[in-house]
Amino acid sequence: MQAEAPHLVRMGPEHLDGAMALSLAERWPHRREDWELILSQSQGVVAIDGQQVVATAIAIPFGSVATLGMILVDRRLRGRGLGRRVVEHAMAQLAPREWRLVATPEGLPLYRKLGFEPCGEVQQHQGLARAAPGHLPEDWAGNADAPDLAVLDEAATGMDRSWLMEALLRDGRALIQRERGEVVAFAAHRRFGRGDLVGPLVARSETEARAMLGMLLNVSAGRFLRVDLTDDGIGLSPFLTEHGLEPVGTGTMMRRGRAQPIRGAHHRYALVAQALG
Repeated sequence: MQAEAPHLVRMGPEHLDGAMALSLAERWPHRREDWELILSQSQGVVAIDGQQVVATAIAIPFGSVATLGMILVDRRLRGRGLGRRVVEHAMAQLAPREWRLVATPEGLPLYRKLGFEPCGEVQQHQGLARAAPGHLPEDWAGNADAPDLAVLDEAATGMDRSWLMEALLRDGRALIQRERGEVVAFAAHRRFGRGDLVGPLVARSETEARAMLGMLLNVSAGRFLRVDLTDDGIGLSPFLTEHGLEPVGTGTMMRRGRAQPIRGAHHRYALVAQALG
């Protein structure tokens, strides 16, 4: 007798323990708090087999763009189309102009079949941070600065992530640079996984981005720190390696749909998380 296929349901807080079990099995570093942040404003889907969560996918809306992340399938059930089912079901919950995701090598064939095309690369760096010489004056964003961060972030990414900027300031903090009283660059710093994480990092130049990274390396000196560099930020890779953060892997940035315009002089040098862009 053929076993019944897992059934799909909307993901809620009651599924987080099962979702965490899947991510831990893949040695992903996400804490429960990291899952909660991603799910908080998102449309998640889980596959249930008996009483067990065996697959997950989350669609995160950011205005005219949505990202896909936390796509996991129990190893025992791979090769049966379950990954495609949860991804398609998650995508059916939203109707953005553009979809984005960061793919692992294992996920690339599926995402290509779903119409995603490569558009860049992410370089993951991590390790025990070593202090960098020189530093910026410490200027940390307050809650009132969240709208300014959102404006810079949207200029660099094409995504309206206002709610995420507020969450990052609530759960962590952001180093900012001001000129004539106006915020011109920022880098968020928060707890993640085994230690700390820097991202997003939005600035006008690599020099500006390096100065902010140097300051945050000092803040996290002696602690585990992770930074996921984008194509714009790949020139910072030697600097991070020099200060204890080794390159440990890459991901493929992919998109489907009409690419949203990126305007202005700002660039995103590091991701907030691979699921969140």
